[in-house]
Amino acid sequence: LGTDPGLNPSQLTLVAREKLREKYTAAQVGVTGANFIIADTGAIALTENEGNGRLSCAWPKTHIVVVGIEKVIPSLTDLSLFWPLLSTYGTGQRVTSYNSIISGPRQEGESDGPEEMYVILLDNGRTNILANPKSRESLYCIRCGACLNACPVYKNIGGHAYETTYSGPIGSVITPHLKKMNDWKHLSYASSLCGNCTEVCAVKINLHELLLENRHEAVEEGAAAMTERVAWKFWKTAMMSRRLMNTGSGKMKSWAVSNFVKDWSRHRADLQFPAKSFNQQWKERNNKRP
Repeated sequence: LGTDPGLNPSQLTLVAREKLREKYTAAQVGVTGANFIIADTGAIALTENEGNGRLSCAWPKTHIVVVGIEKVIPSLTDLSLFWPLLSTYGTGQRVTSYNSIISGPRQEGESDGPEEMYVILLDNGRTNILANPKSRESLYCIRCGACLNACPVYKNIGGHAYETTYSGPIGSVITPHLKKMNDWKHLSYASSLCGNCTEVCAVKINLHELLLENRHEAVEEGAAAMTERVAWKFWKTAMMSRRLMNTGSGKMKSWAVSNFVKDWSRHRADLQFPAKSFNQQWKERNNKRP
């Protein structure tokens, strides 16, 4: 935009307002989502702090709404619960700055609004989640983002690392169902299962349990590669045999992990096994006792 890099935030906001306002007023079509679909009035509800959503549906001649089918709430009175709930858990506000209820195109005598309005109800795999008795509660999500703010994994790697629309704990839960479990099962393993996400969830979704359920479903569907299954079988055999666990020196084990499990040390320090296993040290210590 050719702005001065020395401008302060307030000045940058004014520049953005000046440049973007021209785009909004000249646009022929505005596309928005919707935070809620109100069943008894046939309206959509938008909540925001910037006002961009309201501009997108007020100026253009055509307003297109793309919204997931899980956004339906029974009645207009339910907004008295959901709007404060969304703003409090999302940004810590009592209510967001702009809250709009849009029930259709501009009517006779009204000064603004679109001439035409279209609402596209998006399934895109959501009925697959609804059909799953254990995972369907993930559709309760109101997209407040509280679980993202609480997740230690998300706070360290950020949202782009998930490479999908929905990131964080809720994204890891629903993405394998919205897309393909085989291609996206790894997201369910990007969690320490600490339970922070479940604790802060505005609508009490058991997110950490659903992450475990996704892992279980991935195994049941045979989504794991042959090499992964063989590796886990070998690990299980070794862990159940004290003799195998004590086989080899610490240097040998360190060399094996560094050379055959390279992904482990790609972003971590090399593993350094002790010269003797805990079991061996325990025996030596007990043998020295009088």
